[in-house]
Amino acid sequence: MESTISMQDMRHLNLFRDITKISTRFCLRYNDTIFFCVPRNLVSRAIGENGKNSRELNRILGKKVRIIFSPTGIHEVGEFIKAIIDPVEFQSIEVRENEIIIRAGAKNKAALIGREKRRFLEMKKIVKDFFGKELTIV
Repeated sequence: MESTISMQDMRHLNLFRDITKISTRFCLRYNDTIFFCVPRNLVSRAIGENGKNSRELNRILGKKVRIIFSPTGIHEVGEFIKAIIDPVEFQSIEVRENEIIIRAGAKNKAALIGREKRRFLEMKKIVKDFFGKELTIV
């Protein structure tokens, strides 16, 4: 991830570390939800027993919080995007040289793009930051 971190993101990351005792560099926003990305083997520890840590973050931040795994390479792009856009489904994902193409039906395509392309622009930034590729939804 090669983008700069805002002061608000820095506060969120510090709060996450204080509550979960796990340090991460990845905090992102999609569809009014704050996502924290941690290594795959630490996800359950970050969520806490019976979701305790996740609920505490929800309460303090006043927003929906989700804790997902941090991708280790381009081979995990489909699983990573699916974790972010859940419960919206897509048919397939194709990785090309400098582009990632998500194929979705008409109804799901509208949900992925969002009003005034808001969700599309958020996802485009996430894909660019994590994988360095452009995003297309068809």
